[in-house]
Amino acid sequence: MKNSAEIVIIGGGISGCATAYYLAKMGCTGVVVLEKEYIASGATGRCGAGVRSQWGLELNCKLTKMSIDMFEELDEETDYDGDTEFKQSGYLMLASTEKEVEQFKKNVELQNRLGIKSELLTPAEALKIVPFLNTDFVMAASFHQKDGHLNPFYVTDAYMKAARRLGVEFYTYTTVKDIKVEKGKVVGVVTDKGEIATNKVLNAAGGWAKEIGAMAGVELPLTPERREILVTEPLEALLDPMVISTSLNFYCQQVPHGSFIMGRGNPHEKEGLNQASSWDFLVNMSQTITKVLPILSQVRVVKQFAGLYMMSPDAAPIYGSVPAVDGLYLAVGFSGHGFMVGPMTGLLMAQHILGKDNEMVFSLDKLDLGRFERGELICEPSVV
Repeated sequence: MKNSAEIVIIGGGISGCATAYYLAKMGCTGVVVLEKEYIASGATGRCGAGVRSQWGLELNCKLTKMSIDMFEELDEETDYDGDTEFKQSGYLMLASTEKEVEQFKKNVELQNRLGIKSELLTPAEALKIVPFLNTDFVMAASFHQKDGHLNPFYVTDAYMKAARRLGVEFYTYTTVKDIKVEKGKVVGVVTDKGEIATNKVLNAAGGWAKEIGAMAGVELPLTPERREILVTEPLEALLDPMVISTSLNFYCQQVPHGSFIMGRGNPHEKEGLNQASSWDFLVNMSQTITKVLPILSQVRVVKQFAGLYMMSPDAAPIYGSVPAVDGLYLAVGFSGHGFMVGPMTGLLMAQHILGKDNEMVFSLDKLDLGRFERGELICEPSVV
């Protein structure tokens, strides 16, 4: 292991690997990525991997729209030797309450103004997109064709391989034990395999970001929560878009090899790092999906797993520097949406770390750690 680095990135998910790539592409040398298990072993490899630009806040619409544009070019950008499997078959978002219908109208108006060509649909129009949809629970829908789904392992692999070719060093199965801070400045990282002297550390540790922050003496307002996912046997192609509903509490898509992947939230989930699967989820998910997509009632489940949402108080990411600790940077608190903004996270954090804020196409000002003390929380109305 190297004993010094210009910057150490903690976390080998999409945020850490994308940032490492863009740092190296911008000419930064001496970049090291530390991952306690294997690349994409955390939230990135345990997510639904959907990407959408259908949001209710301009900030989120712009951030995801630009990320989707980058996903479209990712194979070419990274000269990837595989296929990241970007399936742009759209997101069909379902509204089941009057309040949600009114929100969809506002969302679509905002999205169209920002160049996102989403549409507001009637239940009958939604049925043309998904013919086996049970519209008894649907009052309206919205659809955007450019939304879609990727393979999270291949995406992260593409960034990692491209970064490695540019000189970034990756250390897997390496646990961070401490971040050394002297006189308010980062001076090094202690791992179970040795120490690395550095003046810059990026916390991109996903579900363990709060613990990493504490190592530097910084209390982050984050709450880890388990989210579970179910995978079915592969079937012939049936479902083109991702189908999702906030009020009905589910998302479901069919991936290229034929399996259906689906998940839902649990309003009673307790804070913690628990990633065990539960019987309750299997039952509730099955009941939910067979109500909305009855055609799946006889499909066999082959796998169930869980990952962590690292929730921030306003369900929006925390980007940027930590004023109390010079040299400590954050890309945390994605609240379940870290994968879909991964490309922009990498680009923005690389620019910020290298002092290129004036070159950014997207300001980090509203997403900094200080917004919680200022009382400037962001409230996104379209979160599952």
